Amino acid sequence: MSYYSLTSIPDYYGIDALLTEEHKLIRQSVRDWVEGFVMPQIDQAAQNHTDIPNLMKELGQIGALGPYIPEEYGGSGLDQISYGLIMQELERGDSAVRSAASVQSSLVMFPINEFGSEEQKKKYLPQLASGDMIGSFGLTEPNHGSDPSSMETSFKDMGDHYLLNGAKMWITNSPLCHIAVVWAKNEEGKVQGLIVERGMEGFTTPETHNKWSLRASKTGELVFNNVKVPKENLLPGVTGLKGPLSCLNSARYGISWGVIGAAIDCYCTAVQYSKERNQFGKPIGSYQLQQKKLAEFLTEITKAQLLCLQLGNLKNEHKATPAQISMAKRNNVKMAIDIARESRQILGGMGIMGEFPMMRHAANLESVITYEGTHDVHLLITGLDITGINAF
Repeated sequence: MSYYSLTSIPDYYGIDALLTEEHKLIRQSVRDWVEGFVMPQIDQAAQNHTDIPNLMKELGQIGALGPYIPEEYGGSGLDQISYGLIMQELERGDSAVRSAASVQSSLVMFPINEFGSEEQKKKYLPQLASGDMIGSFGLTEPNHGSDPSSMETSFKDMGDHYLLNGAKMWITNSPLCHIAVVWAKNEEGKVQGLIVERGMEGFTTPETHNKWSLRASKTGELVFNNVKVPKENLLPGVTGLKGPLSCLNSARYGISWGVIGAAIDCYCTAVQYSKERNQFGKPIGSYQLQQKKLAEFLTEITKAQLLCLQLGNLKNEHKATPAQISMAKRNNVKMAIDIARESRQILGGMGIMGEFPMMRHAANLESVITYEGTHDVHLLITGLDITGINAF
C-alpha cells in the first residue's frame, strides 16, 4: 500500500472535469491494481533485481497491453488519453511496470497493427494483448543508439526465407520474449521490420546484469547469427526509418504520461511525510524551504498534466507531430527526475530507504531520460522544428 492516501493525488487545475467517465473508470481500475498487485512487492523486486512474477499476464487481464488496438485483434479499442492514463498509473507503481506495458503496446503491437499483414495481426495481436505472448523491440545496437540510420543489422533474401545477422542492445524483456519486432537493413540498405520468433536457430537473448536502474525489469540483447526468418514474417506495410520512428513516437507519448505517475508518487509521499515529521518542535512542512519545494513540485506536475492532456487530444485527432511528442517526453521526464531527487531531500535519511519510493524512482528515471531518445536529442528535435536546420 502507498504511504499516502490515494485521495491526495493532485488535480490542482480540475483536469478530471475534462475527462470522460470512461477515462476515470479506466484510471481507477489500473490504480487499484497497482495498489493491490505492484506496491506490495515492488521494493523487494527492485532490491533483489528480479522481475515481478506473472506481470505480463496480469497486465493483459487489466487491459493494459495494446489498449488502443481494435477489439477484433484482442485490444480494447480505447483512445489515446485512456492509454496515457494507464501509463501514468503503471509508472506510479514503477517505471519497470510501465516499460513492460509500453514496449508490448507501442513497440510490438503498434507496428504489427499498423504495418503487419492480416495474418500477422490475427496470429500475434490477441496473444500479445492477453500477455500470453511477450514481445520485444529491436532497434538500438551496441554501436548505434541515437543514430539508427547507421544500424548494422541486416538481412538477405535467400529465395524461400531471409537470413538475418546482427545484434540489438538494451532491449526490455528480451530474456523473456516469445517474439521480437526487429528493424534491419535489406540488401538495398533500406530498413524493414521482421518478426523473429524464439526457437529460430541462431537467435539468442543474453540478459544484461548489474543494472542500477529498472531493476524490476529484465533487460538484454537480441543476437542474430544466420537466423532463417520466414518471408511471411516481414512487416509488409512500411519501408524506411518511418516504421521504427513511428513506434518510438507512440512509446514517447506513453512515457510523457507515465513519468507523471512517478512524480505523483514522490510528491504525495513528500507531502504526507512533511506533515508527520517534526523538527524543532513543529512539522517540517511548516518551514518555508519545504513549502517552496512542495509548491514547485505541484506546479510542475500540473503543467505536465496539461501538456499531456492536450497532446492526447492531438493524438486522438491524428494531429500530434513528432516534435510535439519530443517536447512532452523531454519536459516531463526532467520534471519527474527533479521531483524524485528533491523529494528525497525532504525525507532526509529516510528518503534512501526502500520503504519510500524516491530513490527507486530516481534511479529508474535515469534510464527513462535516456531511452526512446535522449534528453539532448529531444531538445535538438525541437530546435530543428523551430529553425528548419538539422543540428545532428
